[in-house]
Amino acid sequence: MDENAKCRHQWLIEFAKTPDSLEKFAAVLDATLKEVNSDYEAKRWKDIALQPLEVIVARPGLFHDWLAQKGKLGGQHKIPRLSNTREYIEEMLPLNNRID
Repeated sequence: MDENAKCRHQWLIEFAKTPDSLEKFAAVLDATLKEVNSDYEAKRWKDIALQPLEVIVARPGLFHDWLAQKGKLGGQHKIPRLSNTREYIEEMLPLNNRID
């Protein structure tokens, strides 16, 4: 959230191959979301309610490590894809910056 209380989507993505331009990838993702989701488009219109989205590159193995930390490795456990709170991302960001 910025100083004007505007939010943004944060996308934490573990790429098989990181795009040459994260800015271009984020712009295409943003445009695609606007095309397929009218609510997102309305909130992004002139950045009134939502700022441009942010793409964060996840280090290889981040999601595996997060599941292991939670004791949830195995076929019955999955990474949450969406959240209305910052709970998951706040747990994952410090792990993303960890160097083993």
